[in-house]
Amino acid sequence: MKKRVFSGIQPTGNIHIGNYLGAIKQWVASQTEYDNIFCIVDLHAITVAQDPQQLRAGIRKLAGLLFAAGINLNQSALFVQSHIAAHSELAWILNCVTPMGWLERMTQFKEKAGQDRERASVGLFDYPALMAADILLYDTHLVPVGDDQKQHLELTRDVAQRFNRQYGDTFVVPKPIIPKIAARVMGLDDPAKKMSKSEAGKFHAVYLLDEPGVILKKVKRAATDSLRDIRFDESRPGVFNLLSIYQAFTGESQAAIEAKFAGKGYGDLKKELAEVIIEGLRPIQERYAQFAADPAQLDALLAQSAAKIRPLAADVLQRVQTRLGLG
Repeated sequence: MKKRVFSGIQPTGNIHIGNYLGAIKQWVASQTEYDNIFCIVDLHAITVAQDPQQLRAGIRKLAGLLFAAGINLNQSALFVQSHIAAHSELAWILNCVTPMGWLERMTQFKEKAGQDRERASVGLFDYPALMAADILLYDTHLVPVGDDQKQHLELTRDVAQRFNRQYGDTFVVPKPIIPKIAARVMGLDDPAKKMSKSEAGKFHAVYLLDEPGVILKKVKRAATDSLRDIRFDESRPGVFNLLSIYQAFTGESQAAIEAKFAGKGYGDLKKELAEVIIEGLRPIQERYAQFAADPAQLDALLAQSAAKIRPLAADVLQRVQTRLGLG
């Protein structure tokens, strides 16, 4: 049987090429290889304040982009987290077996809460427990993770193993999958920072729905350095980032890409990179326009997928409750 993979993505901010290359493109490519479950994690989104109308619109927009990128309900599941109540129920149970000290070590909470930790929501602090519930609820074998989520997956593994030791073999202990190419796309304006949906900089990220002229302008403004040769060198983060994006869109080898740009300048690299991105996003944008024109269809597809996998979540939750003596 195929190994099961779970992946989640928040319906907030603008989806950019970092999200696409580091996650979504990998999801689409793996649909024949794995039993994939993809989740729009709206419960995670409300760990910080959200405008209700914008959140609803963001859920539909993200669903449309995922379907447009190639997520196929004949091969995978795609649903909204809050549509399956078992996520919240299992999260509470995991809260009761997860030590506070484990959550206090999570670096992402420290970064997001900043200096005002006492005003941060309990949900933001408890985010990793809900993430663990998302993953463990489906007997997940593998989880694609970026560098910033490794710690959360390790916590998920620790919680699963702790529960299994205390109550008997209950949870599958998941393992990480880390994409080898463009797993960490950096900001165009600052290649020292990961490309982010929440970054306000005008030239920070290329979004999936950017028009060609906007894409060209953003890439032309991308940071490079004062050297001349164009090669994959991690000590030169600006050029390395642009070349990594080029490689992720084209699938060409590093040697082939370096040979292509031998003797050329950064202007040539940026022009060709912009063209590669524009052509790579064109079919996604065209399909998205069709989904966006029919929001009722999007809602129906999401409901259909949730109904299909809800029994799986219910079975795992019941197994957990039985181990605990609940119900």
